[in-house]
Amino acid sequence: MPATITPAPPRPHSQEPSHGGVPPKGRSPFGGGGGGGGEGNSGSGGGPRQILHRFRGYVAIAIFIDQLLFLLLSILFFARKGVTHLNPATLRQVSDWSPVALPSILWLSTFALLLSCATMEQARRRIFREIDVLEEWLGLGQPALTASRRWIALTAGLGTIALTGLLGAWQQLMAHGIGFQQPSSPAARFLYLFTGIHGLHQALGLGALGFCLTGLGYLRKVEARQIGIDATAWLWYAICGSWLALLTLLRFGQ
Repeated sequence: MPATITPAPPRPHSQEPSHGGVPPKGRSPFGGGGGGGGEGNSGSGGGPRQILHRFRGYVAIAIFIDQLLFLLLSILFFARKGVTHLNPATLRQVSDWSPVALPSILWLSTFALLLSCATMEQARRRIFREIDVLEEWLGLGQPALTASRRWIALTAGLGTIALTGLLGAWQQLMAHGIGFQQPSSPAARFLYLFTGIHGLHQALGLGALGFCLTGLGYLRKVEARQIGIDATAWLWYAICGSWLALLTLLRFGQ
């Protein structure tokens, strides 16, 4: 009796990832500098694009909380400006508010700060430049970080000029008899307060830029370096925006 041969069932197609040099699916090294949505990345933590958006959310919350301080100071500014007292000689309500002319060097400081925002944006764009990021991802050096560092260094230089301008503004005020310890008017107190807090923010921003210049190279993942520069950029933009608001307040609100 002839033997009957039963054909073996076809083996299912393997779903294992290929190891022939093709990057793994769903893990693009490009976080995306323009804020566009990414394709579906598996895993509870999400892909690099989702992580980037999450960190941007954290930065936005921190900026919002920080801006509440400036909002509170602005409310106190207008509340103090409206305070009056009775003049015994004329029996009329008068105000002790005396507007203070802004030191001219503040305009140079503001110009340097605005220019630094443009250079910081160039640094942010370069860290997301796909051809350079791909080389980093494949282990061919750090061209994206190197190009971005040049713009960050320029940003830090302009930020230092802007911060030096604030110190120069204080010197101009004291040269006109508006001292730091005992300001001659409530308006001068707010001018010192606003510029002092902004100077502190700017110093913290320069510290973040310094970390981008010196510390990011030690991070192993490309995405981590992208997130570091992207977060620093948005913080720097917030510093610039809050200063423009304060400068407008000091120029037209007095």
